[in-house]
Amino acid sequence: MKITEQIKQPILQEMELFEKKFHESMSSKVALLNRITYYIVNRKGKQMRPMFVFLTAKMISEGTVNERTYRGASVIELIHTATLVHDDVVDDSNKRRGFFSINALWKNKIAVLVGDYLLSKGLLLSIDNGDFDLLKIISVAVREMSEGELLQIEKARRLDITEEVYYEIIRQKTATLIAACCSLGACSVDPDSEHVEKMRKFGELIGMAFQIKDDLFDYTDDAIGKPTGIDIKEQKMTLPLIHVLNTCTKDEKKWLINSIKNHNKDKKRVKQVIAFVKEHKGLDYAEKKMVEFQQEALMLLSDYPSSPYKDALTLMVNYVIDRKI
Repeated sequence: MKITEQIKQPILQEMELFEKKFHESMSSKVALLNRITYYIVNRKGKQMRPMFVFLTAKMISEGTVNERTYRGASVIELIHTATLVHDDVVDDSNKRRGFFSINALWKNKIAVLVGDYLLSKGLLLSIDNGDFDLLKIISVAVREMSEGELLQIEKARRLDITEEVYYEIIRQKTATLIAACCSLGACSVDPDSEHVEKMRKFGELIGMAFQIKDDLFDYTDDAIGKPTGIDIKEQKMTLPLIHVLNTCTKDEKKWLINSIKNHNKDKKRVKQVIAFVKEHKGLDYAEKKMVEFQQEALMLLSDYPSSPYKDALTLMVNYVIDRKI
């Protein structure tokens, strides 16, 4: 059994019912919209976000979930999907998980409107049911994701990013959404409890480890998810590179920055940059940091009694670090 299926095992029924509810939550009177949302639903990824919501909720409430949990998972997925549709427009990307993106099939104008529609559907699903506490968690995540993206754009122009700023960017860009899933799961079954903040922190730590793992893929040839060196070509500052920039000599730093700024399309030069980062222990450093975040997340889990849901979350934390894609 694949590890993702193993993780899903204790929440199989919930995930099946969630799929139905999620599809219903997208419905519209406009045929074009329904055609597009049908296309989206049938090309879903690993569904890690709703899995976090259900596993967290069940771990805290000793195996039960309620309608709020389903709504929370649907809202997260609606809003997450909206941001992905908009991202593809922003990045001018024609593919998403190996399939054509919405903007590739229906053009940018429609893609932006579909993203807006999904966002509003998510907000209304919470408002119509009075889930204001859940809506607040999600709205904070959306604000932080936008801020993180813009902070990255602002800093990428100068290539003078510190490790602290890097953590702030990935905390907002990537970790905040996973943090929202976990705190949402807790809040749906036990609002106003200490579990809500504890699980938010847990999700944030996983998100940090997840993003560093993604950074490492840029330096490995066996990654299936994305081609090697793509971050360097896009002038994205990743942890291995930041560490090396902050520890190498002045001349080496000059060469590195020049390579990334002016020679990022030169395959040979990109290969040299990758080799330089590896030689200067950039990958070892990033891996060490990734494991620190992972261990901290596992520490938070250790406070909870043993259960299949806790086991599945532990598997999830380890999967984030061991995944090959």
